[in-house]
Amino acid sequence: MENSHSAAYAAAGVDITAGYEGVRLMKPFVERTRIPGVVSGIGGFGGLFAPDLSGMTEPVFVSGTDGVGTKLRLAQLLDKHDTIGIDCVAMCVNDIICCGAKPLFFLDYIAIGKNEAEKVASIVSGVAEGCVQSGCALIGGETAEHPGVMAPDDYDIAGFAVGVVDRPKIIGPDRIREGDALIGLTSSGVHSNGFSLVRKVFDIEHTDLTAPVEALEGRSLGETLLAPTKLYVKAVQALLEGGIDLHGASHITGGGFFENVPRMLPKGLGARIIPNVIPKQPIFDLIQKRGNISDHDMYNTFNMGLGMVLAVPLAETEKALELLAAAGEPDAVCVGCVSKDSSGMEFEKA
Repeated sequence: MENSHSAAYAAAGVDITAGYEGVRLMKPFVERTRIPGVVSGIGGFGGLFAPDLSGMTEPVFVSGTDGVGTKLRLAQLLDKHDTIGIDCVAMCVNDIICCGAKPLFFLDYIAIGKNEAEKVASIVSGVAEGCVQSGCALIGGETAEHPGVMAPDDYDIAGFAVGVVDRPKIIGPDRIREGDALIGLTSSGVHSNGFSLVRKVFDIEHTDLTAPVEALEGRSLGETLLAPTKLYVKAVQALLEGGIDLHGASHITGGGFFENVPRMLPKGLGARIIPNVIPKQPIFDLIQKRGNISDHDMYNTFNMGLGMVLAVPLAETEKALELLAAAGEPDAVCVGCVSKDSSGMEFEKA
C-alpha cells in the first residue's frame, strides 16, 4: 500500500493514507481481543472465524446490531473517544445474551467527517476493551471518511455482534412462569439511551461539562454521562454455568422498563416491579428535577439504575444472587416478580 495515494481524492477531502495509519495504530488493540477461533487478522475483505461447536446438539447463531446514538455528542464535546466503543459493543452484546447466546465475534463501522488516525484508533481501543470484557473477538470493521456530508469533528459508530447458543438452551418467553423472581443488575448510569432528552435537559452545548456537580457527589456532568454502558456477559454466563434455570432476560435500553421488560414475557403474564428497592443513582434524580419529568416518562425512557432484569425460579433466587455477586455483581437485587397479569408492567410500593 506504500504507493496507494490519490492526490485528486485527497483534494476532495479523503485522505487514504490516514486510513492506513489508523489501521496500523489500532492493530495492537484488536490483537487484545484474539480468542480461539479467529482465523484472520484485520485488513482483509472479510473477517474469518471458526467456532467451536463441540458439545452442542443444534447450534444456533444469534446476531445483533446497534449504535451509540446521540451520546456521541458528549464524546465530541469532551474530546474523549476511548470509551464510546465500549458502549457500541455493549449495546449489541447485551442484546444477544438475552437469549442465552455466548458472544463470538464483533465488527464495527465508523463514519467520520475527517479521518484522524489517532482519533479512530482511540475509538477502536474502546471497541476492543468492550470485546475483551465480553470474551469475543474483534475480527473486522470499516472506517469511512465523509467530507462534505459530515463536519470534520463529527463521527458515528455502529456495531454487529454474533454469538451462538444450543437450541435446547435458548432463553425465551416460553420459559417464563408465574411467580418467577425478577433480579435486577445495576447499571453504570444512563448507559446509551435517552440522550436526546438528556442533551435537552442539560443544554449540553452551553454547559460546562467538566465542573464538579454537588448533586452528583462531586463528579462532573460529563464524566457521569459519558460512563460507558455496562456489559453483562459474565454475569449471565455465571448463572448458566452455575446451574441456574434462567427463564428470561431483558436488556433495559431505549423505552426503559415499560418497553423492554414485557419483551421477555409471554402473553398473559406481566411483571410487578418494586422501584423502591432499586439502588438509587443521583444522575436520574437530577435529570428528573431539571427536566420536570414524570415518573412514568423516566421509567419509559431510562434504565433508572438497572441495566438488565433476569427472571429465575423463585426457589433459586438466593443461589442466583450468590453467583452474581461472585461474578462481579454484588449489588444485584430482587426487584419484583412475574405475575398473572396481561398488562405487561406494574409498579408497586415496597
